[in-house]
Amino acid sequence: MSRTTRLSSSLLRAAAVTGVAALTLTACGSGSGSGSSSSSSGKVKVGLITKTDTNPFFVKMKEGAEKAAKEDGAQLSTAAGKFDGDNAGQVTAIENMVAAGVKGILITPSDSKAIVPAIQKARAKGVLVIALDTPTEPESAVDALFATDNLKAGQLIGEYARAAMKGKTAKIAALDLAPGVSVGVQRHNGFLKGFGATDKDVVCAQDTGGDQAKGQTAMENCLQKAPDINVVYTINEPAALGAYTALKAKGREKDVLIVSVDGGCTGTQAVKDGKIAATSQQYPLKMAVEGVKAVVTYAKDGKKASGYTDTGVTLITDKAQDGVTSKDTGYGLENCWG
Repeated sequence: MSRTTRLSSSLLRAAAVTGVAALTLTACGSGSGSGSSSSSSGKVKVGLITKTDTNPFFVKMKEGAEKAAKEDGAQLSTAAGKFDGDNAGQVTAIENMVAAGVKGILITPSDSKAIVPAIQKARAKGVLVIALDTPTEPESAVDALFATDNLKAGQLIGEYARAAMKGKTAKIAALDLAPGVSVGVQRHNGFLKGFGATDKDVVCAQDTGGDQAKGQTAMENCLQKAPDINVVYTINEPAALGAYTALKAKGREKDVLIVSVDGGCTGTQAVKDGKIAATSQQYPLKMAVEGVKAVVTYAKDGKKASGYTDTGVTLITDKAQDGVTSKDTGYGLENCWG
């Protein structure tokens, strides 16, 4: 082999190593590093992996994690899927964070089942894994879950909708998330339970991915299928606003009841403006703050968080109904998450 060939091979090998390193740092996001569970400065390393980095819910979650990490002297690494449902991206992020020496990982699983093998590998290496917002399947695949009781969140808006209908015959449209996603299933089932209905009472069900444009299309499809729809359950407020746009185009925005879940500032403002009748407000910042603190505690004294921690849910509406506990949009806007 000539010297030139040997040199070229060496350069290629070096470039490959550099490329892998760059990919690892990119996947881990801001604050990523390598080594043991503590950085050279002695800070505990914590990883946060969200479904996306654009949804305001996850933006607020990251904000909470950053605040808690700063207060607790921890070093935060972040990553997110390219889209809601990007399991492969989350698997890569877990692997990179474990290699970087995090002590714990906080994750909102995009796929509650498919992510489990990667989580198991991380836990086997001594990494504390806490699910935020979305439980894994099985829930025991992680050390702990910090989340809204999504069944309760759905039940609250179901009870509200039932009371608001005052005995009228309901023609229900369900604008759901996506097949098999636990958060979507729990909210849907909770709504039906609260309303005292079953899937047989739903005249139209469409998946929206929690997206506003898809919510509008789904509502348009439902109105074609069942023009007399008068109750709309939505997985979240972007889907609700999409539904409102479709209803308004048909002149139906005043006589159709829309209920939703999340309690973001835009969604809460939509309740105040009368576009959405009620929403169940949850608290992603609190989930992240408690998650970071749990990892720091584990790093310092070995105590692992375990089981389920309910981070709370509040029904927000300006049209209170008898027998249904709620708070108004003044409270909602003070406590919304963006």
